[in-house]
Amino acid sequence: MSAYAMFALKSPSLLAFEEKWKEETGNLQSIFKLRKIPSDTQMRTRLDLVPPDDLRSSHNTILNELQRGKALEKMEYLEEGYLMALDGTTYFSSRKLHAPFCLCKISSETGKTTYNLQTLAAALVCPGLKEVIPLIPEIIFREDGKDKNDCEINAGKRFIAKLRKEHPHLKIIVTQDAISPNGPYIRFLKDIGYRFILTVKEADHAHLFAGFDSAIKSKDAKELILDDPKDPKIFHFFQWVNDLPINASHPDVRVNILEYYEVKGEVSKRFCWVTDIPLTGENAYRIMRAGRARWKIENETFNTLKNQGYNFEHNYGLGKKYLSMVFVKLMMLAFLIDQTQQLCCALFQSVWKKLGSKRSLWEDTRSLFRCFKLDSMEMLYRTLLQGLVLG
Repeated sequence: MSAYAMFALKSPSLLAFEEKWKEETGNLQSIFKLRKIPSDTQMRTRLDLVPPDDLRSSHNTILNELQRGKALEKMEYLEEGYLMALDGTTYFSSRKLHAPFCLCKISSETGKTTYNLQTLAAALVCPGLKEVIPLIPEIIFREDGKDKNDCEINAGKRFIAKLRKEHPHLKIIVTQDAISPNGPYIRFLKDIGYRFILTVKEADHAHLFAGFDSAIKSKDAKELILDDPKDPKIFHFFQWVNDLPINASHPDVRVNILEYYEVKGEVSKRFCWVTDIPLTGENAYRIMRAGRARWKIENETFNTLKNQGYNFEHNYGLGKKYLSMVFVKLMMLAFLIDQTQQLCCALFQSVWKKLGSKRSLWEDTRSLFRCFKLDSMEMLYRTLLQGLVLG
């Protein structure tokens, strides 16, 4: 709870958290149920022994409440399921500091080794909605006794298998970048019962695009041109073909391919996706928007964690066993709770609107937290919204 409180209050480091809050026990006790903040050394020692999966229940409790409370209905976009964006990112990198579970990369130019740890992040996203619902991340690391680095695809399989088991009734459409559309991974998604919209690059899929080009030449491909509803200078051009093999090695793995151009004057942008959702003139535009929503894992998740007070790129501690992984999952838990309030809580939304920015909200939260006795976060937000009344 001390580590969670550190991320909830947006402290930049363990030492800063200890120094700033060690004398403030009232609100930490009433809101976070803390009697005393451990030292930064003690916190690292204790958390290093906590298996990261022990934190899954906290994330799952919130997701279950969102489902039961119908809050996830705001995230609905396609009838086939909720869009779940997946992407990996590095959260620790060093040429000196390392542990046995670190990934290793040797430079072909210098011969020097860089040690790093990555996480596969996942979030439920919806086009047109700023909020995301981050799910518990899967760490990409070197497992005990293994010489080969872990990878994003393997982490994705672990993550999806756990999610499917814990939330069997949650309908999911996986949207992921161009490393994902291969035969074994697509077969895995189909076997587990998830739909998909995956970015695909022509350079990586010569056989698929040869079939696509052949269908275009034989006029078996379908086309659609649409004006943009918001900007008359933009129009959208779609071409698609259903039921093509993903590659020559896996002719039984069939996909539907959508090619899309956004055209504005002389400038055009091209995007391509493969999906198992049958493509039609009625759903091509929505499939396109769903595919492009994958960027929310970068824009609304990673960028927020890096630039809005969560200090994602700060090294809170590597540890000898689990420490860095526990910190990542606790940080994502704090982000999940903030995003849940942003999506569902009118009081939080009103305070945010009044203060104008997240940074102002976090700063005023810390100031009020430190200076006044508070019984709950609701009391804190109501005070921020209505102002202090001193008598």
